[in-house]
Amino acid sequence: MSEFVPFRFRVNLHDSRSGELLCSGAFSEVTGFELTMEPRSIAEGGRNWGEHQRSGATRFSPMVLKRGVTHVNDLWSWFDVTTRGANYGYRMHGEIVLLGHPRKAGGEYQDNPVMTWKLTGVLATHFKGPDLNSTASQVAIEELHLVHEGLELERHSPDTESTSGPEEAAS
Repeated sequence: MSEFVPFRFRVNLHDSRSGELLCSGAFSEVTGFELTMEPRSIAEGGRNWGEHQRSGATRFSPMVLKRGVTHVNDLWSWFDVTTRGANYGYRMHGEIVLLGHPRKAGGEYQDNPVMTWKLTGVLATHFKGPDLNSTASQVAIEELHLVHEGLELERHSPDTESTSGPEEAAS
């Protein structure tokens, strides 16, 4: 039996200075787990068959969170404050926690984190609220685009809540 459950993940955003959790939400879709490294070609004199390939700059695609719900106004407030005055460009750290089947502990079911994608230097660049329609039941946030400066993957140990450390890192 697979330990992954479809569509069970949580998105958390933390103050980049204090580490305090400022926002936590559930979204039906998260896309943008994409990194691209642009190799640099180096020609060597006398080597006529190909060039040396060296790693170059890594680029990160924006993360797109779709159809989400969260506490009232926290994501909107962050987006709003980053587009105005003294807090222009205010960055956060983020994490997208993939959850497995809930575990039973002490008679209650608890979330079972399987892996966590950690984002550094997160900045909101696009916020789209739902279309208002009195006959439809809409979500609180239709779309939120986030740019970031680094992506790291941590896999959680199946026996404990601790992590085994970053397995992939790019910064």
